[in-house]
Amino acid sequence: MITQFSPFVIASTDGQQLPVELASFSASVNGNNVNLKWKTETEQNNSGFEIERKSTQDTNWSKVNFIAGTGSSSSPKQYEYEDRNLTAGTFNYRLKQIDYNGNYHYFNLQSNVTVGIPAKFELSQNYPNPFNPATKINFSLPVDANVTIKVYDMTGKEMAVLINNEAKKAGYFTVDFNTAELSSGTYFYRITAKDFTQTKKMTLIK
Repeated sequence: MITQFSPFVIASTDGQQLPVELASFSASVNGNNVNLKWKTETEQNNSGFEIERKSTQDTNWSKVNFIAGTGSSSSPKQYEYEDRNLTAGTFNYRLKQIDYNGNYHYFNLQSNVTVGIPAKFELSQNYPNPFNPATKINFSLPVDANVTIKVYDMTGKEMAVLINNEAKKAGYFTVDFNTAELSSGTYFYRITAKDFTQTKKMTLIK
């Protein structure tokens, strides 16, 4: 399900004409990913945009990423960024537009963005894959559950326990797997949560 959010507000202008004329700033949610899009009508001396995010429970903003600007342009420009693998919750977003001389202004997304509870149990393909030496594994829980994730070699021998019967709240999760002590080859990782079990394959290349 994709949910759209749109209007934006200018948080700070210092009473001066803005070097960037923002035409739109919107967000859409797909699972636990938030896609941000914004469009400028004109730009002057624009170094770029810092994307900042905070949950409604936090007081401080966190920098998510930086998207380079066009510099100076009299024609419309489109920008896009996907904020991936968020936990369930409600978030605010803003753009910090920065000039080459270091001056900046904020554009706030007016509506909160809500990442909801997953609709089903799911184990995602690890990324990157193939990998060396570390990879990430995402999984989602529609209800609270005790979770176990184990890694096996081709013979079925248990090689690692990433999560051992831990109680988890419903939501989205990421677990890191570092394979520094394993040799190259194909491995399998399996999740067990309530009655849900799923196994996927991954490849380690050293």
